[in-house]
Amino acid sequence: MLHEKCKIKKDDKVKVIAGKDKGKIGKVLSVKRKDKRILIEKINMIKRHTRPSAAARQGGIIESEAPINWSNVLLMCNKCIQPVRVEMKRLEDGKKKRVCRKCGEMIDS
Repeated sequence: MLHEKCKIKKDDKVKVIAGKDKGKIGKVLSVKRKDKRILIEKINMIKRHTRPSAAARQGGIIESEAPINWSNVLLMCNKCIQPVRVEMKRLEDGKKKRVCRKCGEMIDS
C-alpha cells in the first residue's frame, strides 16, 4: 500500500491555516502518513469523558490533542519567520533536503 509523501516531519514548527484553530502555531508531535493526519501540540484540543478503571484510577474529563489533516497546516521557515510552502531539492551528494520557496533557506529538523 502506497502512502502519500508528506513534507512535514516530527518536531517541525507549523502554523494552522484552516479550521477552528486557524492562526495558531505549534510543534508536530506525530505524523500518520496512512491517514494523512498530524498531531500538533496544544492544537485541536478535545475533551473525553472517562470512567475510573485499572489504568486510570480517577475518572473525569481528560483533555488531549486530536489529529488534523496535514493540508490544513504550513511549515514555518526559521529565516522568514512565516509559514511557507516547501520544495525538495537534491544536493550534490544525492541527498534530498527541504527548501523554503520564499527565501531559498534549507529547513532542517
